[in-house]
Amino acid sequence: MKTRLLIPTLALSLATASSVQAADDKTTAICAKAEERYVEMYGHPSSEEEGVTVVTMYKYNFCPREITVPVGTTVRWVNVDKRTSHSVIVKGEPESDRAFPEEHIEFTFLTADDPQEYLCGPHWESHDMIGMVTVTDE
Repeated sequence: MKTRLLIPTLALSLATASSVQAADDKTTAICAKAEERYVEMYGHPSSEEEGVTVVTMYKYNFCPREITVPVGTTVRWVNVDKRTSHSVIVKGEPESDRAFPEEHIEFTFLTADDPQEYLCGPHWESHDMIGMVTVTDE
């Protein structure tokens, strides 16, 4: 009986790992396209912005989905979509105004905190548009 259970369990584990890898590949492709859009809009990579950490919003994704920043960092969420607006909700703060295509939202993190989710108000439930930020004492 136990041997029979191992085969379906192994098959389920392999299927789950395969679907996670496919999702990661899809997110990687979406984020690469988001960066291309950013460069089209601003003429340089998002990593070259001074004084801010850039997170792009594209195809119902935050790119990158997880960031770690030191206290005092301003995060700039830039909407690189062509037609959709997004907002940002950070724990303990009111929802931002909507950022329409080519607009951005900024928030400065003033205290260190354990990893915390931030959300796109209109899309977190319907499209799982959720990011994670960790603020450190560096």
